[in-house]
Amino acid sequence: MSAEDLEKYETDMELQLYREYRDVVSLFTHVVETERRFYLANSVDVKVRSDGGEVFFDITMQDAWVWDIYRPARFVKNVRVVTFKDVNIEELAKSEIELPKGGPFSR
Repeated sequence: MSAEDLEKYETDMELQLYREYRDVVSLFTHVVETERRFYLANSVDVKVRSDGGEVFFDITMQDAWVWDIYRPARFVKNVRVVTFKDVNIEELAKSEIELPKGGPFSR
C-alpha cells in the first residue's frame, strides 16, 4: 500500500466517522474531550486526584461513543479515562421536543 493509498483510506475513514458522529450526536447529553480522544456520553463523572504532587483527572463515562477511526465498535457501555492533561466537558443543548406532524398533538 502506497503512502497515497494510506492517506486516501484515512481521509475516507474520517469522513465516514464524521457522518456517524452527525447521526448519533443527538443521542447524547455530553461531549468529553481529552488530549487523546473525543467522546459523546450520557453520564460523566470527573474526579480530580493527586498522587505524589502530580494532579490527574479520573473520568468515568457511561453509554458513550468514541471518536476513533481504528475502533471496530465505537459504542461502549462504560469508559474510564485517566489523564494528566486538561479535560473539556460540555453539556449538549437539547432543542425543543419535536412532535410528529399529523399526530394527535399537532395543530
